[in-house]
Amino acid sequence: MVDTSRGEAPAPAAEEPRGCLFALSQPPLMIFLTVVGSLLLMAALHDLFLL
Repeated sequence: MVDTSRGEAPAPAAEEPRGCLFALSQPPLMIFLTVVGSLLLMAALHDLFLL
């Protein structure tokens, strides 16, 4: 078996792991969620008032 270790331990990450709040702060995700939410709202209003 080939030894692929480098001999030194990898340096610890300087940044903490990012969680769910970091993901929600991203503009593309918020735009996507806004579009999906508005489509659901329009469908619900259509069902309530026009059907």
